Amino acid sequence: MSGNSIGTLFTVTTFGESHGPALGCIVDGCPPGLALSEADIQPELDRRRPGQSRHTTQRRESDRVTILSGVFDGVTTGTPIGMLVHNEDQRSRDYDKIKKLFRPGHADYTYEQKYGRRDYRGGGRASARETVMRVAAGAVARKCLEEKAGIRIQGWLRQLGPIELDCPDLEAVYQNPFFCAEPARLPELEAYMDALRKEGDSIGARINLMAAGMPVGLGEPVFDRLEADIGKAMLSIGAVKAVEFGAGFAAVAQKGTEHRDEITPKGFRSNSAGGTLGGISSGQDLLVSIGLKPTSSIRLPAATIDTEGQAAEIATTGRHDPCVGLRATPIAEAMLAIVVMDHWLRQRAQNADSRSATPVVPASIPGE
Repeated sequence: MSGNSIGTLFTVTTFGESHGPALGCIVDGCPPGLALSEADIQPELDRRRPGQSRHTTQRRESDRVTILSGVFDGVTTGTPIGMLVHNEDQRSRDYDKIKKLFRPGHADYTYEQKYGRRDYRGGGRASARETVMRVAAGAVARKCLEEKAGIRIQGWLRQLGPIELDCPDLEAVYQNPFFCAEPARLPELEAYMDALRKEGDSIGARINLMAAGMPVGLGEPVFDRLEADIGKAMLSIGAVKAVEFGAGFAAVAQKGTEHRDEITPKGFRSNSAGGTLGGISSGQDLLVSIGLKPTSSIRLPAATIDTEGQAAEIATTGRHDPCVGLRATPIAEAMLAIVVMDHWLRQRAQNADSRSATPVVPASIPGE
């Protein structure tokens, strides 16, 4: 199976299945000399970990990470960093009764048609469980970005189903199970999810992401534009169905005089483009938004077919997230960190000696 790696200079390869013994990843291209231990990675995995509230899957996993290689005496060596997380709470028997049925909205049917076989236990590689190693790799990337480049990545819940949220308090994001930056709305979110679970249904979500402290120059023209690579990374997350940058689809209704980001010696007057110009970072905050579909594994019956192609009905039991978007924030942050890290290394490799006579424009006008 190809397509398990991402990156050019900072590459990440993941392996393992939802109900296998373990999941792992190889991170190659991390510069040597970066202080790194499991304690740097574990907090990110803990934020993604299932079973931390009644609103997510009750699968109990400690997600304890082990660094196998690439670190010596507490610092990276420049060689591949191998990491492993053991699965501890698989319940494959939950899938026995549907192993001959295809779950609508899942990769069961396409995997069967593509490979002639599939792992019906939670979807195998198609399971959201695979993302645990993306988060581990992303933790390495974001630590290097923060320490070496001053780039900080933050995500938050922008919308849960019909409930749109603001972002008055980024400090609150990791203090609640919704990754919500508007803590006054938490009771509303709790009530909505409680009602949804009683219905046996699921819902989608929207996550906003920001990379602050971006330098000018990351991204390659034409095919490897910064937003193109970020878009690919975000869409590689199983449930993501939409990606926006800056104004996104709202730009359709904007006039050029409104959308263009005017430049002054004191800074940019707006950031409709979301932090890139011509696929290259402008030094403004990188603004990304993703939309995640509702979970397809729900207990309400649905029409499907079996492995013989005959009509059937399916109702998925077991432990599933009624909203996969609730744990998507650390996953999306990790993917953003991986791509930005890759382009930071690429810029350093090719253009470290480049100089421009034009002064760098501030990201925004102070006070605006």
